[in-house]
Amino acid sequence: MKKSLSTLEFKLLCLKANKQIFSSGLVFDTFGNASLKVSNNFVIKPSRINLMECTAEDMSIVAVQSGKLIEGNNPSSDTPTHLTLYRAFNDIWGITHTHSLYATAWAQAAKSIPCLGTTHADYWKGEIPVTRELTVDEINGEYELETGKVIVETIKELRVDPLECPGILVAHHGPFTWGSTVEEAVKNAERLEYIAKLAWMTLQLNQS
Repeated sequence: MKKSLSTLEFKLLCLKANKQIFSSGLVFDTFGNASLKVSNNFVIKPSRINLMECTAEDMSIVAVQSGKLIEGNNPSSDTPTHLTLYRAFNDIWGITHTHSLYATAWAQAAKSIPCLGTTHADYWKGEIPVTRELTVDEINGEYELETGKVIVETIKELRVDPLECPGILVAHHGPFTWGSTVEEAVKNAERLEYIAKLAWMTLQLNQS
């Protein structure tokens, strides 16, 4: 991530990323967000905002270590998830969360996406994993924080470099993707949805 850009330019990058996952059809209603890390902070969109009316100035800035809001108001409700991932993996500089149709269907079924061909293998090392199901206490407690923790738990249990597994399915929730830049995180969200649809179609054909 280029450190020479101004705060406004970073906010513009964040806004652009959020608009891209929306225009790509990966976000339903307001269920989705993108963030990018800048030095010791990260930029994320506000919660439940109409992206068509949103400006760069509306973006929120949060400190990675303290979790303190630096600028903006009402950051995304998924902020604790993003915060947990940034703290756990230093090589991640951009994160997206979507409710894209096919990837979310796999997540709701609590099924990992098997590697069925080279399209998948070009981007993920092995299957696209799904987390374990959260416990009732985790769901009823700090859900977004626990979501981040279960993603980190899964990646560490798999002993895989997060950049070689640039996305995951959270059981009964939806997909999260990441990358060394926010642009890469967005591209991985698009790739994940394509792979999820392709895998579903392949398995349907194999049943015939």
